[in-house]
Amino acid sequence: MTAPVRFPRFFVTAPAPCPYLPGKTERKVFTELKGPHADQLHDALSRIGFRRSQTVAYRPSCIDCRACVSVRVVAGEFAPSTSQRRTMRAHAGLIVSECRPWATGEQFALLQKYLARRHPGGGMAAMDEVDFADMVEHTSVSSFVVEYREPDADGRPGRLVAACLTDRQSDGLSMIYSFYDPDYGQDQGARGGLGSFVILDHIRQAVAAGLPFVYLGYWVAGSPRMQYKVRYRPLEQLGPDGWSRMSNEEQAAHIAQVTASAVARPGADGLSKDGTPGGQDQYKFA
Repeated sequence: MTAPVRFPRFFVTAPAPCPYLPGKTERKVFTELKGPHADQLHDALSRIGFRRSQTVAYRPSCIDCRACVSVRVVAGEFAPSTSQRRTMRAHAGLIVSECRPWATGEQFALLQKYLARRHPGGGMAAMDEVDFADMVEHTSVSSFVVEYREPDADGRPGRLVAACLTDRQSDGLSMIYSFYDPDYGQDQGARGGLGSFVILDHIRQAVAAGLPFVYLGYWVAGSPRMQYKVRYRPLEQLGPDGWSRMSNEEQAAHIAQVTASAVARPGADGLSKDGTPGGQDQYKFA
């Protein structure tokens, strides 16, 4: 008998400066997602901590560091906090649409505004429209773009205010990259929380589809840009013995730290956030 998925060949990137922790060196192990069973391979690799960038699945493989931890929200048991319920109410009027993975000029303009305000010195700041199209359209698995639009005067979908490139897996939704209008709502009482709303809406979508998890990518305890992920309960983390639930006490301590650091470091951080797609030159297949 022939196995339905051939065992993939894995490669390792050249060492590079870590984008999350100063003074650390990053290295990744990766493989190509291709062929008729790419979705099944993607599912299997996601369960052991791999992420997708175009047609590549990768995960950290650093020699002296294990700080990057894969995390996922248990969608069916999600319990929103008071501030998260407030965020859901504030943006409940947005029109949510699932679109095929096809890049548009409107999406790219929104991404540019987001990067300029929130991550001006990040690795994606120099992206052009071709790079953006590659990020969205070069996929060998079940992917889509979720668009969030303001209703116009007639109640129809109007201005695009947020979007997220998302993969649909057999056990959940994997948020590859999200971006939004950083100015949205400021003329209406500074509603804010649009980035959080996109995550909350993905949890809603997962529950509606009967999918158990929403994959948020990597969480790094020492990186301020990654701390927003611990706000979603219950959260599971991947360790040497598999997935385990973060305890209420541990998560509460991390959330308290996030709240304090958000006050201390308001505004843009000048760097990229987790899961930054692109940079495909680092993945070279022998």
